[in-house]
Amino acid sequence: MKKRAAPKKILVVRNDKLGDFMLAWPSFAALKLAFPDALVTALVPNYTQPIAELCPWIDEVLIDPQQQGLKGSFELAKIFKANQFDLMLTLFSTTQVAFAGLLAGIANRWAPATKLAQYFYNFRLKQRRSRSEKPEYRYNLDLANACIASYGNSTPVSPSGPFLKFDSRTMEETRRAFVEHHSIPENCRLIFIHAGHGGSANNLSIQQYAELATLINRDNICFILTAGPGELAATQELASLLKQNGVDHRLYESKSGLADFSQHLALADLFIAGSTGTLHIAGALDRPTVGFYPNRRSATPLRWQTLNSEGNYLAITPPSEIEQDMSHVDLQKAAEKIRGFLDELAL
Repeated sequence: MKKRAAPKKILVVRNDKLGDFMLAWPSFAALKLAFPDALVTALVPNYTQPIAELCPWIDEVLIDPQQQGLKGSFELAKIFKANQFDLMLTLFSTTQVAFAGLLAGIANRWAPATKLAQYFYNFRLKQRRSRSEKPEYRYNLDLANACIASYGNSTPVSPSGPFLKFDSRTMEETRRAFVEHHSIPENCRLIFIHAGHGGSANNLSIQQYAELATLINRDNICFILTAGPGELAATQELASLLKQNGVDHRLYESKSGLADFSQHLALADLFIAGSTGTLHIAGALDRPTVGFYPNRRSATPLRWQTLNSEGNYLAITPPSEIEQDMSHVDLQKAAEKIRGFLDELAL
């Protein structure tokens, strides 16, 4: 393919849920590595803005006004045109965004070849994501690399993590303040459990999380029960059950925004959750993660694999014949796997 001039202003669209956005970070990294002089802008919903601003490969963040219908397309087109993008890469494709890119006159518009929206793009890649044959982050990266190749860069870019990190001094101060505030002994390993979930994936019940924590409890472990907006009541219920079982724990409610919450997640010696946005933040931090997934094809551990390095994550599902009923997860077996995982991490 004939080499073209490198893009100067790149728009990347991933304006859906938090976990989906975190799985786009390798694509942002790839674009910035391939086009270091380009200005990379992300279109995101309002609530993921704080975490988008932490991404080192994003230069600017645009907030999707999320107006519906044609009015929304014209509003977005106005924003796009004002920014004079010459490349648009849509990782999450909707007709509204696609039409807006066309209206704005963006010269090079890339998206997956799916749904009606694909016909508003002049470059498409057939991926068949519904088959869930590879991780979501890999589908995103394949699309980014196809786009990069169209400019004459034939070698695929494959960035490595951790994709989100904080400097060591900041983390030392954060840990010191955290353990002092919560009266946690210095030698304790911090196992974070995030029992809430705002996405579409099924999760363990509060009672199951309490049983799991009791089964994996050991000396020198303190469980940190995290709660985001709207999750406090359920987390308090979990805390009450752990108190009854004599399990050492602390409740940490995030009140200072997503960026501060992410910094605290970086303290985790192990992070346990369902397939949620917080699990994917922990994965981007490359904290050791344990994720509970249903067996539904659209929500498998392969499709929604975290960004952890190899060997730094563990995925647990119910028996395959049960599919997505998380009540059938064998907690005894899950606890055995997690205890073994903890032992490997300690080596």
